[in-house]
Amino acid sequence: MTDATKSEMFGADGIAGPLRHTSFRRIWLASLLSNLGILIQGVGAAWAMTQMTSSADKVALVQTALMLPVMLISMPAGAIADMYDRRTVALVSLGIALAGATTLTALAWFGLITPNLLLALCFVVGSGMALMAPAWQSSVSEQVPSETLPAAVALNGISYNIARSVGPAVGGIVVASAGAIAAFALNLLLYLPLIAALFLWKRMAEPSRLPPEKLGRAMVSGVRYITNSPAIKIVLTRAMVTGVVGGAIIALMPLVARDLLHGGPETYGMMLSAFGLGAIIGALNITEVRKRTSGEAAMRACALSMGAAIAAVALSRHPVLTASALVVAGAAWMLAAALCNIGVQLSAPRWVAGRALAAYQAAGSGGIAVGSWGWGNLTNAAGVETALLVSAALMLVSPLLGLWLRMPRIGTWGEVAEMLDDPEVRLPLTGRSGPLVVEIEYRVAGENARAFHNVMQEVQLFRKRNGAYGWSIARDIADPELWTERYHCPTWLDYLRYRNRSTRSERAMEQQALAFHVGANPVRVRRMLERPFGSVRWKDDTPDPAANDVLPVITSGAGGTT
Repeated sequence: MTDATKSEMFGADGIAGPLRHTSFRRIWLASLLSNLGILIQGVGAAWAMTQMTSSADKVALVQTALMLPVMLISMPAGAIADMYDRRTVALVSLGIALAGATTLTALAWFGLITPNLLLALCFVVGSGMALMAPAWQSSVSEQVPSETLPAAVALNGISYNIARSVGPAVGGIVVASAGAIAAFALNLLLYLPLIAALFLWKRMAEPSRLPPEKLGRAMVSGVRYITNSPAIKIVLTRAMVTGVVGGAIIALMPLVARDLLHGGPETYGMMLSAFGLGAIIGALNITEVRKRTSGEAAMRACALSMGAAIAAVALSRHPVLTASALVVAGAAWMLAAALCNIGVQLSAPRWVAGRALAAYQAAGSGGIAVGSWGWGNLTNAAGVETALLVSAALMLVSPLLGLWLRMPRIGTWGEVAEMLDDPEVRLPLTGRSGPLVVEIEYRVAGENARAFHNVMQEVQLFRKRNGAYGWSIARDIADPELWTERYHCPTWLDYLRYRNRSTRSERAMEQQALAFHVGANPVRVRRMLERPFGSVRWKDDTPDPAANDVLPVITSGAGGTT
């Protein structure tokens, strides 16, 4: 390897650049071993199910059991990752997965495993990993600088897919030589390095002067942010469609090996290895793809390539041809997943990163889980080949979604702007005082009315996703130059959180709106307590410290516009 090649690989933009950072390198290597163990266990579970039952839907439900928890608990998991220490959350999650894997191994050892127990314990293991995933992925930005984040995201994908390329083959050998029990036991041992790496990680958390949100409120905040973020909604929809339609190749892989290729666990492992090898190739080229093509063009190419590859798998009866098609499918799958993942990570600010990533994982994994159930039932009715051909046809037409849901340009929109000083307050308040009403008066020249109104529609979106509700914009009928923007926040504490959630791009949009203001007087901002009864004191206007367990009641300083 030449010096130029090394510099390109290990530089800030290089794929191996994040490995220069000790914490990331240590956790990445440990996660590689953990992923290897999970995939070895997956091979054992899938093959054990084929030995216990001939039902195609039961075999496909192994993937559903592993992926469904991501859809069911991803939003609570994302909220927990944003509320608490992400290192601690990851360790607890690993403990849950380890308990499920230990129980599975013990029951298999004593011959007590049944199809339903196997699915239930796969669900437990999947639940632990689903809880861990948002904390782990959102913590990547705390382990590497922002300029290497896209490469770090791609490396995490490479970690999983290196394991995918090796793990299934190893799993097949282990299952063939020692049975599924050995695969389950080996997974237990491979959890330990990641637990040790997380213990060694000295996470530098940024202290917050505000207490964390309650779980329910945090989940609502995450959903609100996503529903008011058009770009993220498009990414999630495309990820779900890819999971539902393309998930057939993953869910039906054991049946491809058994029924189409007439092989055993070794063949199944080889096919999964081919898919994983393709995924590594895709991940290694993600930087070049992002440089050379738009997100929409890349997603279209991935869908067309995957559709053709799935059709080839359906029609092939030769292992070499099937493996070659799976390499293509794996590369296309990984590129599509990485593009969506990077888009979410770079667009969501840190305060909601865990929840945004959880929503992405719920969309992709939920699509695979629901799709696996559907593909299993279709296979029971029409056979493996027909199910795969239907999947291929749907994948080939899926790029038409881009006509309505075009992939957004990937950028670094999620950089949080500078903290604002708290506004001046003279009314006694506690953190729970509210609702708070904010009114902002603009004076806009008549010829700029339409342009101002259009900008305010964008302002509305970021106000809502950061915590405001009941937004409106009104124009005075007696004084047409006077416009009043109005919105609510549930409590004073929610308002303080809202003020400091804006990203740089959102602050720029707010300044664009303010630039329309004309006249000698500045924009007028009113902050009002909508239900002031609790602030009306008969004896003493001094706030009761015991009633305010959140933050000082009265603060002053140079507040921002809103």
